[in-house]
Amino acid sequence: MSARPDCPLCRDAGGPLVWQDAQWRVIRVDDADFPAFYRVIAQAHVAEFSQLDAAEQRRCMALVAALERTLIEQLSPTKINLAALGNMVPHLHWHVIARFDWDSHFPQAIWAPRQREVIPPAVRRLALPLPALDAAVAQALHKTA
Repeated sequence: MSARPDCPLCRDAGGPLVWQDAQWRVIRVDDADFPAFYRVIAQAHVAEFSQLDAAEQRRCMALVAALERTLIEQLSPTKINLAALGNMVPHLHWHVIARFDWDSHFPQAIWAPRQREVIPPAVRRLALPLPALDAAVAQALHKTA
């Protein structure tokens, strides 16, 4: 399936690139409230998970699971949120978000109203700096090949 010029995830990486191969890329979403928010994005323009063949579906879920495991191991979050919505951008991508009981929206969804201010900022509350977290994520995803 070819790229579509009207699709933002076909035109742009979608955020700071952490890892990629020919079929998938993983970016970290630049969100001060949720610094450990990643997306697993199909390189080709695909709207629905069911449009992938069985091998592509397994690969996608292996990447999502590896990313989730890495966030758990590195950050010990309260919960990991997984979502594949695509209502606003109908290009297959999975949200993988480390959530903490101290985060600005917990226990609500990240799209819900803010529950509290977080001081110090969320990025400073993580167990390791973002470059080290990104490196751990990239290493884990590389091992899924």
